[in-house]
Amino acid sequence: MSHPEPVARRMFDLVEPIGLIPFFADEPDEALMALGLRNQWDAYFAGRAAPFGRSVPAEVIHAIFYNFAPGEVARHLPKVWELTTPEAALAARERGCVAGMRRILGDLADAPGVTRAGDLLLKAATSAPVEGRALFAAVRTLPVPVEPVARLWHAATLVREHRGDGHTVALVAEGIGGTECHVLHALSAGIPAHEFGRVGHLPAAQLAGVVDGMRGRGLIGSDGRLTDSGRAAKERVEATTDRLAEAPYHALSPSELENLVTDLEPISAAIRATIPW
Repeated sequence: MSHPEPVARRMFDLVEPIGLIPFFADEPDEALMALGLRNQWDAYFAGRAAPFGRSVPAEVIHAIFYNFAPGEVARHLPKVWELTTPEAALAARERGCVAGMRRILGDLADAPGVTRAGDLLLKAATSAPVEGRALFAAVRTLPVPVEPVARLWHAATLVREHRGDGHTVALVAEGIGGTECHVLHALSAGIPAHEFGRVGHLPAAQLAGVVDGMRGRGLIGSDGRLTDSGRAAKERVEATTDRLAEAPYHALSPSELENLVTDLEPISAAIRATIPW
């Protein structure tokens, strides 16, 4: 490929919009809420934790997901499994994601590039080892859809969760906690922590405690901004994440990788244009 950045970084930019469909399109939430769930966070945890089944404790899902504040997972799991089943949640999530992608892509959803991209991305995703990647391994156990849009979304989800598991490894290695990673990301983007959606809802004292802990470690300065050490930590996390995300693409030849990029570009651009953040 002719791009100067790592392959995994280039592919992240192309695959991530597809992987985000469950988190911003209306159709997945609507499909899951129709099962009797109480709110959007019920839908989130039911859809994303369903590959683990109903018997895995909230504490384990909290550890695997990593980036939720203490107690957030337990407000939804295992309660959602009193309202629906993992099997129903998986089917609803896929159905909703396909509907959302078809709405966004329009005629492009039936273009040959969707089938080609799904096949190549699935080849890449299923080539990666599962060891040390609990969420990726769980999604790998699910049946692979045959319908092209569903197949592409499933492949993108596999790649996204593979990368996400590696990102958790990078954060743990750097000593960045689950709530701290959101603060680090927000400040790196010039957003005050209390204005960042993923942690802005936390009680002020709880969030202040997280920020104070990072300030005590030299990651945040007295001005509330990242220090040089904080920016370096963020760069190391991202570089390690990219390195750990390379494995799936080793299964593709250079020509297959170029073809995948070519087919993903219009799909990714169409979806990215609708993401509200």
